[in-house]
Amino acid sequence: MTNLTLTIDGEILRRARIRALERDTSVNALVRDYLVRLADAGTASDPLARFLALSDSLAAGSGPDGRSWTREVLHER
Repeated sequence: MTNLTLTIDGEILRRARIRALERDTSVNALVRDYLVRLADAGTASDPLARFLALSDSLAAGSGPDGRSWTREVLHER
């Protein structure tokens, strides 16, 4: 791993330490997790991107000619 040096306002760091304690973790771990999520945003690990890729790969939908059914046909008894 590579070290990173940040300059942060003392009050912000104090509040971040409190949040970290509430979550039983460290400020370092919080920053690391945030950077991982930031770096992965928009990639295949992004849940929305995975969902859209999956939906594009399925043959479901109305197709190029549009739907071939009507509401009335679906609800005939």
